[in-house]
Amino acid sequence: MKKVQLITDGSCIGNPGRGGWACVLRFGEHVKEMYGSSQQTTNNRMELTAALEGLRTLNERCEVDLVTDSEYLRNGMTKWMANWKRRGWMTAEKKPVINRDLWEALDQEVARHEVKWVWTRGHASHDDNNRADELANAAARGQLQQR
Repeated sequence: MKKVQLITDGSCIGNPGRGGWACVLRFGEHVKEMYGSSQQTTNNRMELTAALEGLRTLNERCEVDLVTDSEYLRNGMTKWMANWKRRGWMTAEKKPVINRDLWEALDQEVARHEVKWVWTRGHASHDDNNRADELANAAARGQLQQR
């Protein structure tokens, strides 16, 4: 099974507001950068979208180290989702899960792979996370300039 690294980030100008998402995908010496934007969204939706779009690009089952600075994304996938599903996509407070559409899509994509969720501090010393942050912000501003 191929081993890849997927480094993700999301951004939002205003929250809600115009948003951007980005990811850096690494496989051996190969690097792929992806990004996109939305006119009206939230930061959390962009964080989820970055992971979703990155996973969707994988054409075969892979071992994925998914690196994120979003505790919302990591905790949702590793701690909260099982209970949400058990409760019919309701929170412990009996309220509908926010961003359910993206969580369900992520759940389907993650099931295709072996995913290890790795948290990194945002705006710190992780070069690929910093690059994903730069791309996500540029996407949110509509000013993409790829290096």
